[in-house]
Amino acid sequence: MLLEKESRDESFWNREDSSEVMSEISSLKSSVSLFDLTNNMIEDDLILIDMDLSDNDYKEIEKDISVIEKNIETLKTEILLSGEFDKNNAYIEIHSGAGGTESNDWANMIKRMYVRYLEKNNYKYEIISEQPGEEVGIKGVFIHVKGLNSFGFLKGETGVHRLVRISPFDSNKRRHTSFASVLVTPEINTKVEIDVKEEDLRIDVFRSSGAGGQSVNTTDSAVRITHIPTNIVVTCQNERSQIKNKEKALEILKGKLFLLEKQTIDEKINALKGSVMDVNFGSQIRNYVMQPYNMVKDLRTGIETSDVSGVLDGDINLFLEAYIRN
Repeated sequence: MLLEKESRDESFWNREDSSEVMSEISSLKSSVSLFDLTNNMIEDDLILIDMDLSDNDYKEIEKDISVIEKNIETLKTEILLSGEFDKNNAYIEIHSGAGGTESNDWANMIKRMYVRYLEKNNYKYEIISEQPGEEVGIKGVFIHVKGLNSFGFLKGETGVHRLVRISPFDSNKRRHTSFASVLVTPEINTKVEIDVKEEDLRIDVFRSSGAGGQSVNTTDSAVRITHIPTNIVVTCQNERSQIKNKEKALEILKGKLFLLEKQTIDEKINALKGSVMDVNFGSQIRNYVMQPYNMVKDLRTGIETSDVSGVLDGDINLFLEAYIRN
């Protein structure tokens, strides 16, 4: 394997991407092992089927078939993650919609859902910046996700997420509808050329907000960058160094500009084909209903489940994989 050959080079561990390469090697080995295991199971069962078998033997073969089908679906998903940036790390950006307390609480629930998903699936993550709500919840948050295929798995989460529930903040126990928007962008490799002109940027420096106590950054090191031509705004405040916050913010901005440019190209191609696709950031993609019944339904794939609590606790693989295969 070419990657393994690279990893044996004496200078390999001096590379910035050494951990990413090792992660990819591990993932590829796992995929090959899964393929070999599945292939061997199929060959063994085909041999057994031609023999004089008991009912118990056939039951064991049925169990094997269930495992084989599951393995094949896993391999299919891995094959579909072949986009240019599917293997890259990702940024998740969450913003509450109109509605104050209700939407801020919902945005915080969405944040927790993704954090629980990341923890359950062994992804590393870092909160880049977070804006708390006035009373509860959050107005917005930036999460940096690190791990192979982060963007590939999470890219389908971009859109508006809608919650229907009995409000815990309404003394009259009325049903409320809340919205939160999610945007997932890839972490762009520095080798990708994204032209960002200095004169197109407005850079503001301000004091970081935090949870209080020793965790508060008391210096004016937080950075907000506005890309004037597109009005894209990026904020970073997790580093104590203003320079590092600026570097991270520029990195995120480049990812957003790349996605914007790619979207424009895709729209032109679709126009030539005569097809119409709603790829706007404000597109509603999923409903989470907790009243008058329990149901989470993805409006693009049709996938639904009544296990709302499980979904909000991070069990979202069924939606992620359905989008990839859609």
